[in-house]
Amino acid sequence: MLIGKLAAATGVGRDGLRFYESLGLIASRRGPNGYRQYAAETVDFVRYIKTAQRLGFTLAEIRQHAHALRDQADTDVAVAALLAQRIEMVDERIRQLGALNDELRRRLGTACPMAAAD
Repeated sequence: MLIGKLAAATGVGRDGLRFYESLGLIASRRGPNGYRQYAAETVDFVRYIKTAQRLGFTLAEIRQHAHALRDQADTDVAVAALLAQRIEMVDERIRQLGALNDELRRRLGTACPMAAAD
């Protein structure tokens, strides 16, 4: 499949697909005309990349776990483990943001809100 068709099927622009390829996330081969040719399963993997990004994974993390997932016999278990780790990170970040929110609210309306905390 040519890059334009892949872009239309995934909603990722041609430049984005080329960027994914430069990072080693997806691969193409060159046809006799020099155009990039992508395997049909690339559509599913690009959709996976988009979903993983929406869930808070960076492209570097996606690249790292994508290679690991390809080597796993049971990808469902591996993906569940990745999601569990992400949930723990999000929960910790929520806790930190809650503490920050509490601190800001305590300082709001004080004589000098930037003074060192008690």
